[in-house]
This record gives sequence, C-alpha cells and structure tokens, in this order.
Amino acid sequence: MKEQMMEELTLHVDGMVCGECESTVASAIRRVQGVKKAKASRRKHLAVVTYDPQQTNEAEIRAAVAATGYILADG
Repeated sequence: MKEQMMEELTLHVDGMVCGECESTVASAIRRVQGVKKAKASRRKHLAVVTYDPQQTNEAEIRAAVAATGYILADG
C-alpha cells in the first residue's frame, strides 16, 4: 500500500477574536476535500492545515477561508 505524503500549510488569518471564530475557520477548511487536519488559533492569528496535495491545494484552502469572511494575509 502506497503511503500518502501529506503537506502542512500555515496561514495568517486576521479577524479571529473568539473560540467561535476559530471553529468557523477550522470547520471551513476541514470541508475541503483532501484536508486531513485543521486547527485555528485566534491568539496566534494562524490556521495550520495538514492536507493531501493530490486532492487539494493551497488556493482551494485559501478560498475556503476567504469564503468565511476572515482576512488572509499574504505569505
């Protein structure tokens, strides 16, 4: 059985101020097919995502966050 190679992506997300904000961002990311794990931190203003690059990519993950209304910083 072939082992899947996962990638990790860290996104800077502005506008998260509470636990519900973290949940909204993480849930939106988890709904992207190929995402295996997502965690958002309002204190660090980050979302850390583990995903299968054969099923999704950074642009799709960024689009999911943008659709929630939170602001993604470049880089």
